[in-house]
Amino acid sequence: MKEKLPAGLLGIFLGAFGAHKFYLGYTKEALIMLLVSVLTCGIGATVMEVIGIVEGITYLTKTDEEFQEIYVNNHKGWF
Repeated sequence: MKEKLPAGLLGIFLGAFGAHKFYLGYTKEALIMLLVSVLTCGIGATVMEVIGIVEGITYLTKTDEEFQEIYVNNHKGWF
């Protein structure tokens, strides 16, 4: 069972590298974020970090039941 607190914090603090996506098991999405951040020499990391922050806050504002249903059970990869 994945928890929303670690996923949210990883999104906020390490979102540019897709850490929250790796935690949730979204390997494809995580690799996209990581590669965009690395292959653009950090320029794309700014955009990926904004996405990570938005997703992290979104995770934290959901109830535990909503988080489990949307992101764990239904595997919603983006936002």
